[in-house]
Amino acid sequence: MAAAEQSAEQFRGQARLPRFAAPRRYDLRLAPDLAACAFAGSVAVGLAVSAPTRFLVLNAAELDVAPAGVSFAPHGSDKVLQPVEVTNVPEDEILIICFNEVLPVGEGTLTIAFQGTLNDKMHGFYRSVYELDGEKKNMAVTQFEPADARRCFPCWDEPAFKAVFKISLEVPSETVALSNMPIIEEKVNGPTKIVNFEESPIMSTYLVAVIVGIFDYVEAFTTDGTRVRVYTQVGKSAQGKFALEVAVKTLVLFKEYFAVPYPLPKMDMIAIPDFASGAMENYGLVTYRETALLFDEKHSAAANKQRVAVVVAHELAHQWFGNLVTMEWWTHLWLNEGFATWVSYLAADQFFPEWNVWTQFLEESTTGFKLDALAGSHPIEVDINHVDEIDEIFDAISYRKGASVIRMLQSYLGAEVFQKSLAAYIKKFAYSNAKTEDLWAALEEGSGEPVRKLMHSWTKQQGYPVVSVKIKDGKLQLEQTQFLSSGSTGVGQWVVPITLCCCSYSCQEKFLFNEKQGEFDLSGFMGCQKKDNFWIKLNVNQTSFYRVSYDEELSSRLRYAIENNKLSAADRYGVLDDAYALCMAGKQKLVSLLHLIASYKDETEYTVLAHVITTSLDIAEMMAVAVPEELGNLKKFLIDFLEPFAQKLGWDAKSGEGHLNALLRGALLTALAELGHEGTINEAVRRFNVFLEDRDTPLLPPDVRKAAYVALMQTVNKSNKTGYESLLKIYRETDLSQEKVRVLGSLASCPDPEVVREALDFMLSAEVRNQDAIFLLRGVSSGGHDVAWQWLKENWDYILGAYSGTLLTYFVSTTVSPLATDEKGDEAEEFFKSRTKANIARNVRQSIERVRINAQWVKNTKGEADIGNVLKNLANKH
Repeated sequence: MAAAEQSAEQFRGQARLPRFAAPRRYDLRLAPDLAACAFAGSVAVGLAVSAPTRFLVLNAAELDVAPAGVSFAPHGSDKVLQPVEVTNVPEDEILIICFNEVLPVGEGTLTIAFQGTLNDKMHGFYRSVYELDGEKKNMAVTQFEPADARRCFPCWDEPAFKAVFKISLEVPSETVALSNMPIIEEKVNGPTKIVNFEESPIMSTYLVAVIVGIFDYVEAFTTDGTRVRVYTQVGKSAQGKFALEVAVKTLVLFKEYFAVPYPLPKMDMIAIPDFASGAMENYGLVTYRETALLFDEKHSAAANKQRVAVVVAHELAHQWFGNLVTMEWWTHLWLNEGFATWVSYLAADQFFPEWNVWTQFLEESTTGFKLDALAGSHPIEVDINHVDEIDEIFDAISYRKGASVIRMLQSYLGAEVFQKSLAAYIKKFAYSNAKTEDLWAALEEGSGEPVRKLMHSWTKQQGYPVVSVKIKDGKLQLEQTQFLSSGSTGVGQWVVPITLCCCSYSCQEKFLFNEKQGEFDLSGFMGCQKKDNFWIKLNVNQTSFYRVSYDEELSSRLRYAIENNKLSAADRYGVLDDAYALCMAGKQKLVSLLHLIASYKDETEYTVLAHVITTSLDIAEMMAVAVPEELGNLKKFLIDFLEPFAQKLGWDAKSGEGHLNALLRGALLTALAELGHEGTINEAVRRFNVFLEDRDTPLLPPDVRKAAYVALMQTVNKSNKTGYESLLKIYRETDLSQEKVRVLGSLASCPDPEVVREALDFMLSAEVRNQDAIFLLRGVSSGGHDVAWQWLKENWDYILGAYSGTLLTYFVSTTVSPLATDEKGDEAEEFFKSRTKANIARNVRQSIERVRINAQWVKNTKGEADIGNVLKNLANKH
């Protein structure tokens, strides 16, 4: 059917906008009213009409568009066409404009006047509340990714419809107005002013940004003259200095790495008090949560510093990878997010080599592994058929698995070839859109390797393999199967880049393994095989995204290698991570996992020990359900195991000690507090009481505050809530977001279910910003999961109304996933049967699947007879 003959009905229920008209330029005027929480605006869109049509179809949502304010003027004609009908289709978030006559093919200008509300949902054009001189004020902020520019102005709201933007704002004259580009002029007119910005380069709608409020800033310049600023609430600008330093260095590094200069004249970064995600890479005006941008020398922890550095590098990477070269459609979201995640570690490693961030990167891989081992996971490239589905793929597959497969490919191709090919890709697709295939083509051309063939199996199918290995007659026998946490076997098959080393890192081999089964001749390693100290390790330094299952003999050799410090930190991490996953899936006994944990008694690396801690706490949580009578023995074993590390580090930082020791101290003391270690709890309470009277005491530095708060909550119960009240006092008196988040993360860690419930109720109060609810949810004690689930059911209708997007999915996954019996799984299934919306459906399925997996693990553990004896033996050894 020719576009000219179509009826409005044709455009309903479609995943994408029709292609017969495309924007080339937007002249956008916005006038936000901060007091009334409303805005008015008009947009003149320069259009290219490519086929005869009576219709223009574009996106609009929650906007009032009066037909009288809509017109179309073909270029080169004096005629202005008025529409005969303007139809708003809320369920598809589109505006269908129908004209009496066919629009001529060629250029024209579509003008639309509109009005909207500055909402409180943290998407579209919204309001965030801040304090100035003790008075609450509204600022106006935009958050358009993935598909919310349409909530601010009518537009072609898809990444492939790139256009130039010319923005002007009418705002209160005392405010600061920011957008993607620098200001060209300001005209003050009494209480208001008109601010005009330079025209932007061609870009996608989701990257447009507008912010209006009262701010301070700090400023610096890169070596080639790009102005960089960090904007903060008034009085907090000193907290922006660290991010500013990182940003200046990062822009210079990425200019070299991508071999293309940063494309805009300025880079502004701003901390927003109410912000749903961590940060957003708007072109030239990056928005952040306060916790991801601000660093307070006195009250921020080492972990906060690292987060700021990594997040800033991630967002600035997007200025090239995402903004300059943009994915064609959300199916390719991972190209943006996986890549920016990977390259943010590259930058952090360059600036802070002492942080060992590539070892810490393995925590990202683990998160990707966990989600991708579910039957309800999704491929890296995922078909998106409705705008509701986009939010859900901003997940560990797009970010963390995406980053891990990029790292795998870089490691396979070599760093230099990889970097040169990337630079060629960016040059080729600058100012346009690309698909995953385009990246593979560039890397294939640069490397001469079969990149497409290798990577298709990793991006087009969900899941990943576990490679099982054993030695027979001097040959290494390999078998790959899809790994699923449920213990069942999937049907996937991959092209796996195998690396292996034998007895030392100087004996290494690499090859591609794409059969179901195969063998590798070890004759080259024969000298090594005869030795007592023989061991073999696959996936050297954990650079690839697969798990390894060793037979009993090879497993015990690896335990020996760990005890004798023969393995790299990354490999020590990997052996534990794989063993834990295999145990959970019922492929290995818990007792062998406990023996493995015991072999880390001399561990020195923060990331490895932190992983031992999280694994141990997960086991304790599961055993509390499976064999509660052995929980005391397990806790004793874990406390005996962790205590020497904690004693060595102590509560107080030694002068000149490193960043990683600061991270480790917090992790160890928090774990000991959670395990109920009396000495840790008593010392924490002693220090906390001093801190309560004097917030500047050196007795409770930021790195151990979370540990002290969690320890304090172990002493709280419904009849003695002093500790809980003291933490609320700290929460109410601090204006540092990181401190607020530390308190929130501790409030529900109490063993008393009634206190947990009170903390959950507090989370829904006006005192907690919606964005911060997730921190309290994550901190629920292992005994509090049933309470949290009951609470979620009772408050579901309220939560559904108050939270949206990723925040809503966190409520589901954080509350449902830890449950560990089939009865709870049935309950969750029943509850969500009539309550699932498109934007949480995938998340609900994944969370219920996790409950089933936990329940199966509990059953497997119940069936293991010798756990008690093993724990006693291990405890005696210590």
